Amino acid sequence: MKINFHIVFLALGCATVFGLSRCLPEPNLPDNPLIEFQSFELNADGSRELIISFTDGDGDVGLDQNDTLAPHFCADCEYHYNLKCEYQELQEGTWVQIDLDPAAGQIPFYYRVPPAVPTGDNPALDGTIAIAMNSWSLTSAYDSLRFRITLFDRSLNESNETFTNLVLKP
Repeated sequence: MKINFHIVFLALGCATVFGLSRCLPEPNLPDNPLIEFQSFELNADGSRELIISFTDGDGDVGLDQNDTLAPHFCADCEYHYNLKCEYQELQEGTWVQIDLDPAAGQIPFYYRVPPAVPTGDNPALDGTIAIAMNSWSLTSAYDSLRFRITLFDRSLNESNETFTNLVLKP
């Protein structure tokens, strides 16, 4: 008889915990995206995969191909790309950002992340972004690099910045 009582008590306890957890309020996240560096892994072909996680309180991360009006459309608009990876080198013990000039044929490490769509009634999003970087280092006299990463949502809210780990050039 004691065994049955314990099973009933355990079942009621689990049901109570489950019921109370359904009553908890949704997390209150800021409208600005929050990002966190996860990894920058070297692939067998020499490319790298950059992975960051994100949360966004108002759920408007990502750009669709239909985002064809300013400030997202024109290739030289500041917000045409919503994920910016700024290239930095460790020079004489100090991180120095290397600005790339598209007019000179240099291609910045900027990307258009597609939209993530919230499910349910809560607009908040959380997820992971993975970027394949076929080219990821520049030729120079310095051997160490990292990327400073920022994400912009459709409302032009800027995320915090995060950094990859230090990476030695090939």
